[in-house]
Amino acid sequence: MPVAQVNGIELNYWDTGEGEPVVLVMGMAATGRVWQLHQVPALAEAGYRVITFDNRGTGRSSECGDGFKIDDLVADTAGLIEYLDLGPSRVVGTSLGAQVVQELALARPELVTQAVLLATRGRIDLLRKASRAAERELRASGLALPARYEAIVRAQRNLSPATLNDEAKVRDWLDMFELSPVVWTPGLRAQLALDMTESRLPAYRAISAPTLVIGFADDAVLPPFLAREVADAIPGARYRELAECGHYGYLERPEAVNAALLEFFAAK
Repeated sequence: MPVAQVNGIELNYWDTGEGEPVVLVMGMAATGRVWQLHQVPALAEAGYRVITFDNRGTGRSSECGDGFKIDDLVADTAGLIEYLDLGPSRVVGTSLGAQVVQELALARPELVTQAVLLATRGRIDLLRKASRAAERELRASGLALPARYEAIVRAQRNLSPATLNDEAKVRDWLDMFELSPVVWTPGLRAQLALDMTESRLPAYRAISAPTLVIGFADDAVLPPFLAREVADAIPGARYRELAECGHYGYLERPEAVNAALLEFFAAK
């Protein structure tokens, strides 16, 4: 895979298709390859050039285990757009990646023609704050939980009841999670340390890029009311909520997510 030298680190990236560029920014503890399952083929087939990459701390990009900030991830995304000479681009992010896209649209508006935010937030509420702190304590302890247990927790946290109550589907997900557990490297723990300390919703009123916010109706990690708050803060932003989707909605119902992306892009 090609590697870009950006901001003093290496970013592993994929460049697929031809046409106007779309940059996809992945969430926490996942590599850019996840987009390759559903979103990249659909966007490339629709005539877009699709750029995906491993955020610092994940995959084959620089680990940066001594820590970093959201601003560093924003600068990395901007740096990759400039490194590849993409010019102003459509930029899509999910979860932590959506937060990066929001901040990119604010800090570097000249790089973003359209923004799509999946499973996002603009503030941290008490439950999410406590959950993140507990997760950091667990991973810092070095305790190794059984892979099967980790798989079940991951499924319950990230999938919708529609998937969890379908025995054939949930069996496939559990098998996949158990066979590919998250390994909490120093880089991933550095990602886990990222958190909002104050509401960014007032700042997002200055975002000028046309924006689509997608909430996943059954998302237990970042419930859709948090995504709707972001849509309400960004002038002119559209909000869509997809049923039967957990935090991994782009994997559970990829056809619905892809259709929403393409419809929004076409309306430019």
